[in-house]
Amino acid sequence: MRKWSLKTALNKFGPLFGLLGLSGILAVLSPSFLQMDNLMNIARQSSINALLALGMLLPILTAGIDLSVGSILAVSIVVAGLVSVTWGMPPLIGLIVCLAVGAIAGLINGLLLTKLRLPHPFISTLGTMNVFRGLALILTGASPIFGFSYLMNYAGQESIGLIPISFILVLIVYVIFHIFLTRSSTGRYIYAIGGNKEAARLSGIPVDRVLIIVYTLSGFMAALGGLILIGRTNSASPIAGLTYELDAIAAVIIGGASFLGGVGTVWGTLIGVLIIAVLRNGLNLLGTTSDLQTIVIGAVIVLAVYVDVLRRKKGSK
Repeated sequence: MRKWSLKTALNKFGPLFGLLGLSGILAVLSPSFLQMDNLMNIARQSSINALLALGMLLPILTAGIDLSVGSILAVSIVVAGLVSVTWGMPPLIGLIVCLAVGAIAGLINGLLLTKLRLPHPFISTLGTMNVFRGLALILTGASPIFGFSYLMNYAGQESIGLIPISFILVLIVYVIFHIFLTRSSTGRYIYAIGGNKEAARLSGIPVDRVLIIVYTLSGFMAALGGLILIGRTNSASPIAGLTYELDAIAAVIIGGASFLGGVGTVWGTLIGVLIIAVLRNGLNLLGTTSDLQTIVIGAVIVLAVYVDVLRRKKGSK
């Protein structure tokens, strides 16, 4: 039988302990923190970042990164707006087009990385971040699109009982990705590539094909997050998603994934998302300014990366 030590428990459940500890402190400082309306507000507010962070987890597991997810979200929703609002096509077509644009944008990232042999996805996704943002601005003339149909707004606006549909969607997608990463050969290949890319290639793993899948899924998840944003704002703005990639990266790292690849879980990412959402919500309840919130979130990210460095050092001994 496997023996559990305090050190093992902290390594495995550290982010969860952090979330529970943070929630406990905020519950003491603010009586309204644990009210059901506030908890559901946290769930609703965290849904978009949860979807983007789940997509971001895959490149980070391969020791990569996707800086373009915020821009992919923007170009996906503005194309959906053009199709379903400006051109008056059925909303189902707009929804499908939105997801397809996100997947195609991610596919382009994967092809640029694998076919052009660029040294690191930081370069290719930094470039496409600007390209996709520019496309969104050109397509809309830098103006937002308003007036989406009920179907397009459904996931971002409706609830089942008190629980937002957007958060239920998040849980369903997280279960699917958990099964994908732990039960499929492609999921195991993703971890293997992050552990040692050349060793994975020499062992016969189709590295390029797996990386293309990884970045395509990252783009798809950005577009899915965009659909939630459409529902929340009933609009599609070409400047939507600015800095969203930073929140997604932060959630993945806070959730226990490593920038060096090969380490990270779906549920750890969800806890990272919730830590950021709870922290922002708690700071709002305590009346802190947005400037101070930015500093606190930044400090938490630095702390999470430092914990990852310490964990790597201990693991190498």
